Amino acid sequence: MSIKPREIDHVVLRVSDVPRAIHFYCDVIGCVEERRRDDLGLIQLRAGRSLIDLVDVNGEIGKKGGPAPGRKGHNMDHLCVRVDPFDEPAIRKHLKDHGIKAGPTETRYGAEGNGPSIYLQDPDGNTVELKGPPE
Repeated sequence: MSIKPREIDHVVLRVSDVPRAIHFYCDVIGCVEERRRDDLGLIQLRAGRSLIDLVDVNGEIGKKGGPAPGRKGHNMDHLCVRVDPFDEPAIRKHLKDHGIKAGPTETRYGAEGNGPSIYLQDPDGNTVELKGPPE
């Protein structure tokens, strides 16, 4: 038997301000809160077929990971969210309306091949890539 990855199941982010992170991932990125384990400091957000798990740095799980994310150390390089449709003007307006600065749209390689993508930062400084369809 060999392992055959199909898609990202979930990504876990350690966050220092849970309400701020929920606002960003739900109101700005469009995820939906699916499950919450307050006893563990874990909030699971639905991102299409995948999950983004937010772990409170002050919760049971979060304390095991060391210091909170910040300029001197991140908990990951970036999270890529496939966006459909990829309407660049509408995406940029939406981000601007939420006070989010976005980088330039560039062609980058992803799971489906080369396509447009935009990098931005979440409230904890994690890089989020919004990825469009392949060319």
